Amino acid sequence: MPPQIRALTPELQQTAKEQLHEVPDRLEADLEAFKTWIKQQPHLNPRTDDQFLVAFLRGCKYSLERAKSKLDKYYTLRTKYPDFFNVTTTRSPKFREIHQTGALVYLPTPLHGNGPRIAIWRMGLCPVEKYNILECMQVAQAMQEIAIMEDDYANVNGIVFIMDMKGATAAHMFQMTPSMAKKFTVFSEEALPLRPKAQHFINTITGFEQVFNIFKPMMSKKMQGRLFVHGSKMGLLTDQIPLEYLSENYGGQNGAIEDLVAAWEKKFDEYEEFFQANATYGTDESLRPGNPIDFEGLFGIEGSFRKLNVD
Repeated sequence: MPPQIRALTPELQQTAKEQLHEVPDRLEADLEAFKTWIKQQPHLNPRTDDQFLVAFLRGCKYSLERAKSKLDKYYTLRTKYPDFFNVTTTRSPKFREIHQTGALVYLPTPLHGNGPRIAIWRMGLCPVEKYNILECMQVAQAMQEIAIMEDDYANVNGIVFIMDMKGATAAHMFQMTPSMAKKFTVFSEEALPLRPKAQHFINTITGFEQVFNIFKPMMSKKMQGRLFVHGSKMGLLTDQIPLEYLSENYGGQNGAIEDLVAAWEKKFDEYEEFFQANATYGTDESLRPGNPIDFEGLFGIEGSFRKLNVD
C-alpha cells in the first residue's frame, strides 16, 4: 500500500528533493525502515501514521538515525514532562481563553509565498496574573502538533518565529526559569521535527537581555546564528520579513489575527480526538534497552540532553 501522505505542491516537492534529500520513489521503503525500527523498541509507543512519521524524516533530512533519535526524544520528554510537552485536550476553558487572546498565531501565507511558515507570539496579551507560561506553551505546543500533521510549508521549509514583547513586563520574562528554558530549548532542537529557521524579537523590554543571555548559550551555535533582536526597530524586522507577509494587524496583508483565531478555534475542535489520543502514547523507561536515562544529570543547567542510544 503506498504511503498515506498528502502530495506536496510541485515547488515544495522540488525543495524537498534538493534540500531534504527526499526521493519520492523511496518514500515507502524509508517509512517501512522507520516503522520496523519502532516495532523493535520495547519502551517506545508512538503514533505511527505515515503523515506523522514523514515529518520526522523531513525534519532530519532523511537521516534515519537522526529521525530515530528525534522521535525517541519527542516521546521521552513528553512522557517525563507532560505539563510542558504533552497536550491531551484543547477544550479546557483556560486553553481556549489563551488562544482567543490572539497571542499565538500562524500566518496563512508562508514567507515569500512558498517559504517557511511564520508564527507570532505577542507575549503582552497574556497577563502573568491570569496565565502562567506553561499554560501559554500548551497552546503553542498544540499548534506545533497540528502543523506537524498538516502544514507542508512548515515541514519542508521550517518556521520563522516572531516574539513581539509589546505590553509585556519583566514578570513575563522571569517566569522562564533557567531549567524551564533548558527543557524548551532541548525539545525545540532535539525532539521537534519542525526546523526553526529564525527567531526575531521585537519591542523588547527591560529585563529581556538578562533572560536572553541565559537562554542563548543553551542553544546550538547554528541556532544562535538564527536569533535576531530588533528592539523597537520594525524596519530591521521587515528587512528580513517584508511587510506584506506580516498580518494586517501590523500593516501587512497576511491575514487578520481575529480571523485566524476563529479558524484555529475550529481546527482545535476537529483535532480534539487526536489530542485525547496523546494520553496513550509515550515511553516506558522500565522497558528501555541499555542504561536508564539520568534525567537530573541530563537536565541540570550545566547538563544537556546527551545522545540517546537509539540503535
